[in-house]
Amino acid sequence: MGQPYAWRLLSRVSSFRRASVILQHLRMSMHTEAAEVLLERRGCGGVITLNRPKFLNALSLNMIRQIYPQLKTWEQDPDTFLIIIKGAGGKAFCAGGDIKALSEAKKARQNLTQDLFREEYILNNAIASCQKPYVALIDGITMGGGVGLSVHGQFRVATERSLFAMPETGIGLFPDVGGGYFLPRLQGKLGYFLALTGYRLKGRDVHRAGIATHFVDSEKLRVLEEELLALKSPSAEDVAGVLESYHAKSKMDQDKSIIFEEHMDKINSCFSANTVEQIIENLRQDGSPFAIEQMKFSLTKTRLQNGNQPI
Repeated sequence: MGQPYAWRLLSRVSSFRRASVILQHLRMSMHTEAAEVLLERRGCGGVITLNRPKFLNALSLNMIRQIYPQLKTWEQDPDTFLIIIKGAGGKAFCAGGDIKALSEAKKARQNLTQDLFREEYILNNAIASCQKPYVALIDGITMGGGVGLSVHGQFRVATERSLFAMPETGIGLFPDVGGGYFLPRLQGKLGYFLALTGYRLKGRDVHRAGIATHFVDSEKLRVLEEELLALKSPSAEDVAGVLESYHAKSKMDQDKSIIFEEHMDKINSCFSANTVEQIIENLRQDGSPFAIEQMKFSLTKTRLQNGNQPI
């Protein structure tokens, strides 16, 4: 009787161990699926995937703390020739910083806000100074913090699904993530207009405005990515050549009029003032439906900024 009992006991222990191993693998799998950012070394390059599709890939402090050291590692790695960053889910590249997390941290009197902005700006600077070709696939919503992850890189690829905006002033914050650098460098006063109104640019207009360097049909992005990663020891010129070839082949919305072009004269005249108050006065004097719409938006934001401290 003792021997069969012992055998049954050992069998149960063995089954328990197998179950424990299976559960451990399941936990690891769940953890991997839940990772906020995926960092992969593929072919000749490194690939960063923002992996919070349910939250439109909103940028968290945890994501920043994973991306920055990996970016610096790949930059120094002689076998890594380019870096690609993209968003998961098909709806957004990155819709901005995780405002919800900041709000909750503020209520809990935590210093998350200062840490996030400080480290986010350090990452933005690292992208701007990166010595390897940096390719941002800005497919879908690209706002605020998402702009910081892309616009400072050497190459920015927009698609027909791209939706660009700098909506920070709507919550009483200045256009951050280096907005004060790249926005004034856009044509005419377009950057001032985008900064103060949060106006949204869509699709090919993101390229036409000078925010993206190339435009590619969204359905071609996967093939484009694979072709870039298959290059042998590519230079920046090689990467640019591949991007140019895809850009040249894209005919989507090519004949579509530029959404802001019809208003450029008004934008240049009204937003050329040195103060927001004078800009609002210029819009009031213009009196066109476009000017009145922007004036109402600017007045709302001015009240927000005067009545609230930036978060």
